[in-house]
Amino acid sequence: MRKRAAALCGAAAVMAGTLTAVPAEASAPRTAEPVHSAEPVEESTAEPTWKNCATKNYPTLQCASLKVPLDHRRPHGRRITLALSRVPHTARTYQGPLLVNPGGPGGSGLALAGFVASALPGKVAAQYDVIGFDPRGVGKSRPALDCRPGHFAPVRPDSLPTTPAIERANLARAESFARACGKKYGRLLPYLNTISAVRDMDAIRKALGAKRINYLGYSYGTYLGAVYAKLFPERVRRLVLDSVVDPTEVWYDANLNQDLAFNDRHRAFLAWVAEHDATYRLGTDPERIEARWYAMRAALAKKPAGARVGAAELEDTFIPGGYHNGHWPRLAEAFAAYVNDGKPEPLVEAYEALGALDASGANGYSIYTSVQCRDAGWPRDWHRWREDNWAVHEKAPFMTWNNAWYNAPCAFWPADSLKPVNVANGKLPPALLFQATGDAATPYEGGVTVHHLLADSSLVVEEGGGNHGITLSGNTCLDEHLAAYLSDGTVPRGHGEADAVCEALPDPKPAAGNAASSKGSTLHGLLGFRG
Repeated sequence: MRKRAAALCGAAAVMAGTLTAVPAEASAPRTAEPVHSAEPVEESTAEPTWKNCATKNYPTLQCASLKVPLDHRRPHGRRITLALSRVPHTARTYQGPLLVNPGGPGGSGLALAGFVASALPGKVAAQYDVIGFDPRGVGKSRPALDCRPGHFAPVRPDSLPTTPAIERANLARAESFARACGKKYGRLLPYLNTISAVRDMDAIRKALGAKRINYLGYSYGTYLGAVYAKLFPERVRRLVLDSVVDPTEVWYDANLNQDLAFNDRHRAFLAWVAEHDATYRLGTDPERIEARWYAMRAALAKKPAGARVGAAELEDTFIPGGYHNGHWPRLAEAFAAYVNDGKPEPLVEAYEALGALDASGANGYSIYTSVQCRDAGWPRDWHRWREDNWAVHEKAPFMTWNNAWYNAPCAFWPADSLKPVNVANGKLPPALLFQATGDAATPYEGGVTVHHLLADSSLVVEEGGGNHGITLSGNTCLDEHLAAYLSDGTVPRGHGEADAVCEALPDPKPAAGNAASSKGSTLHGLLGFRG
């Protein structure tokens, strides 16, 4: 996933010991259920009752709820509740509902509706009902999952399994989480997957009285949107996918390739620190700064900062810097304070702000694992995980093992796996894709892959950008393409790998509080759980 294509756009760039293996019963192959079968029986759906739920930032936001079947193939069986939000259209010209999703899986989309409506040009937003929703199991939807409260409570075992004891401790955590999900939510887990979420989206469409939907999805939300388009191509009017998941790698391989990309992005951060040695006093050689970072990690593995930030928590704290460079000044300040001055407090504060999980985060992680573990097959033999992750770690040590343990419950998951959806589609109107060349969470090649899979789609590339979630984040060039598409369906048409290329925004300055006021930071705060 680290290669870069030779030609982005034919035209000029647009500027603006040993360990016991997983128990035999967990190693048994899981049966895969068919993705496509008879259309679920439709039944009448009551229109949502919208009520005011305005906030200071989003004064016209409305909220509602919608009952949907737990199993869409049994429409008269058990029902669950989806939480919805809306910023209603105000223009005489109405282009229908624009559903928005922040990714994850596990991200709440209620506030995202308010953000998108406020971040789009007023004349564009006024023509849509911008619809947010908490996917099944998430946030204010009911039931909402929390499989194992306190699962990420500090201080966790070191993520790097350098001894059998450390590996056993991490494996025990992963297995305990999977077991807890099965015990508490065993009857729900078969229905927590992308296919079920897509059918929920279509239930929302029907409840809104719309023949077709418009859609804007970030990160995992791009896979959700592509799967919706595959199952219901005739119900798609406009489709925007930002920071695109590679659907051919769902999900085990995708996470391994993420590790390589995040390592590159972490090194970009360290190079930025080197450029600002006058502020951070950590040196001017990125490789030496990297050595100092890993020395800090080793020290924290022995003595956690403030009894809260050990090696695993340090990784949790710095991983958000791979998603959004607006966090770089804060992370650099914490790094420098610990290394230069022996002060752990800024590091602990950065962990609390960026790495620690609250109840919402615990819910998000429960859905993240439930959906990813169910969506596709994962290796059940831990020897495969060990071999693959040590091989990647040799090239990309920054977060490989942290990410492995994050996903390790899937080795023990108590629900059978489905088959990934082949999203190749020649039945859609023109779709618009956005991708940064240095995106770590959804590496660049995913955008190119989906561009090829969705016939008649257009790909807009942010050349040199490394952030995740790039539209409505302050890049005027990108946002003009988005606004034109939502206004009248206009898409760029090029002759190379990309149809249009926009120059990335500059990296932040070291000034304190730089990130707090940026649109990119606001969006990143709303994007889905760890993605």
